[in-house]
Amino acid sequence: MDAVERVRQLIEIMSSNDLAELEVDEPDLRIKLRRNVPIQYSPPPGLAYAALPPQGSVPPQTALQVPGLGGEPGGPVHDNTLLEITSPMVGTFYRSSSPGAEPYVSIGTEVDPETVVCIIEAMKVMNEMKAEVPGTVVEILVEDGEPVEFGQVLFLLEPIAE
Repeated sequence: MDAVERVRQLIEIMSSNDLAELEVDEPDLRIKLRRNVPIQYSPPPGLAYAALPPQGSVPPQTALQVPGLGGEPGGPVHDNTLLEITSPMVGTFYRSSSPGAEPYVSIGTEVDPETVVCIIEAMKVMNEMKAEVPGTVVEILVEDGEPVEFGQVLFLLEPIAE
């Protein structure tokens, strides 16, 4: 089989299995194929964002209890109006597109639903994560290069009042 036919075969495998990336390293062929497919983020089932209080009302002064964030005596306490951005998968968290590059977001950055906030690398595939909600980043809870779990809170956002 010639190289062109092998590449066609690999493209067919990618299409039929809905793969975004495929890498082959054989003695006579080394190729990495990547489709330009936008990353779709769906919040895990049961994830609910805190609602904005009605205009003119005073928000309650209760703390949001999030596992791993504290809430114990002496631990950090977060206002329950903050929005959480959680990891949709297990992987490695990266704040920027490459080592040494500027982070996608920092504390104080205003984001909209389409803003890329980080990359989660899973099985050698870089998955861009979008904010999915408008807000201002008030806390980044994970360090660059750290492993993250499914559902782990990565960012806290202050909602933008409309």
